[in-house]
Amino acid sequence: MKLSLVQSQAIQARMALIVGAETFDRLFAGVEFDELDGDVLFVSVMDEDKGQEMEEKFGSHISIVAGEVLKRRIGIVMILPRVLQ
Repeated sequence: MKLSLVQSQAIQARMALIVGAETFDRLFAGVEFDELDGDVLFVSVMDEDKGQEMEEKFGSHISIVAGEVLKRRIGIVMILPRVLQ
């Protein structure tokens, strides 16, 4: 299921509240919450290193927030750089 712009922005807004403005601007700039396939949420990022840090520090937060927004269970958050998609 392709996420709508509103769903993606809702996840972004809730993550901004959790991580704070400085961390959000550093790690989440250019992030797109793209697609849900089963219980896997696909997220695209501009920078692979920032994506890895985002996944390590906030992967569980993203799955909880996205699950609440989408009203579905998110088992895996797959963060990929845009060049690999």
